[in-house]
Amino acid sequence: MSNVGDSITANRASWCFGGDVPKTFEDHVSKSVPLYNEGHELICDISDFFVSNESVVYEMGCSTGLLTKKIAKHCNNKKDARFIGVDIELDMIEFAKIKILETDPSLMQNVEFINADALEMQLLPTDLVICYYTVQFIHPSKRQEFIDKIYRAMNWGGALLMFEKVRGSDARFQDILTTLYNEYKLKIGYTPDDIISKTLSLKGVLEPFSTQGNVDMLKRSGFNDIYTVQKYLCFEGFLAIK
Repeated sequence: MSNVGDSITANRASWCFGGDVPKTFEDHVSKSVPLYNEGHELICDISDFFVSNESVVYEMGCSTGLLTKKIAKHCNNKKDARFIGVDIELDMIEFAKIKILETDPSLMQNVEFINADALEMQLLPTDLVICYYTVQFIHPSKRQEFIDKIYRAMNWGGALLMFEKVRGSDARFQDILTTLYNEYKLKIGYTPDDIISKTLSLKGVLEPFSTQGNVDMLKRSGFNDIYTVQKYLCFEGFLAIK
């Protein structure tokens, strides 16, 4: 196994979110993804437009539950709203449950963490679904099915916030984006070996679409009102309203 930074190790083409990863994941991802924490703040602010007192809100691929908790706190005046974090990795869900009990036990009446495959679980009618750098890890052959499922479960006027790593629209732009992103990671302290090992670990695991590919996927599901709310290099946040 090779070190990919922040005391996380991974083998070639086998990156996963289980094992010891949850312990250092928040630090790792907040450094690896530009504007990661700012994206959390933006999502909380956008939630005001869609979350009502009786809303059900999902975060699909919630990892350690940090964003789910932030939204629940932000919407603490919506006393009967439910906030459901879903993750396929049991280690992440167990870590999220421990963290909320240790730091925010009062949120437990409104927050629930579920270990499940989002492709298989039945969704309640929902006003807001958040996929924060999640869909990129779903196999491309299943991705459209996943977005279709979210669209069907969504109440009219509800929204999907989907943040993704995106590919460049052509080879030249992809080369520029890759180079600039590698420079970004060097500047925040990752070594060249860390960067290469992380890239190798994500082979066949992280499969980004281009901006247009994501927009086309959302439109095929039925979303017509789609807008980019955050963009930095190869990282983009989409707001899609039903």
